[in-house]
Amino acid sequence: MNCCILMGSPRENGNTQALTAPFAGELERLGIRCSTLWLYDLELKPCLGCRACQRDWTQFGCAQRDDMQRVFDSVLACRLLVLATPVYSWYCTPPVKAVLDRLVYGMNKYYGEEKGPSLWEGKKAALITTCGYPPEKGADLLNEGLRRYCKHSRLSYLGMLVERHMGYDSVFMDREKERHAVEFARRVAAALQ
Repeated sequence: MNCCILMGSPRENGNTQALTAPFAGELERLGIRCSTLWLYDLELKPCLGCRACQRDWTQFGCAQRDDMQRVFDSVLACRLLVLATPVYSWYCTPPVKAVLDRLVYGMNKYYGEEKGPSLWEGKKAALITTCGYPPEKGADLLNEGLRRYCKHSRLSYLGMLVERHMGYDSVFMDREKERHAVEFARRVAAALQ
């Protein structure tokens, strides 16, 4: 069993990474291998909406040549997809949005002359996010957007772990947040059984 974490934070030692680390550590302890793709390190162009990916139902098929094929291959090979992103303006960071847009077309062959399959149907997905507002006001739109995205793509959405940062002059990570991350990992792992 394996997990692909798409890390959408621009900071390698930021809050989102700090929250994701104990989550991934607990999954590893439970026998689930985790790999992380740092999206800010990749060349990821936005979707052009050209629908070239709809011509072949057996592959990603995007006409653009960038690092998105690597993301596609990693996601297709995993059993659990985890999006890890801070909230920027009530949604995910730009590289995460680009990946979501490209995957919804490349994985879901719904948009061509005929309706085709979802190449990733049945995969599990989860969200780890950090925000500066109370979660019900800071991460609610992202959570709902991902829930709808998963339903449309025939993925099973396992929910969201969200923690609030109280400001630049405060320490983000603490034992309670670490406990929440470990508990979320256990719930996610149980859903994979």
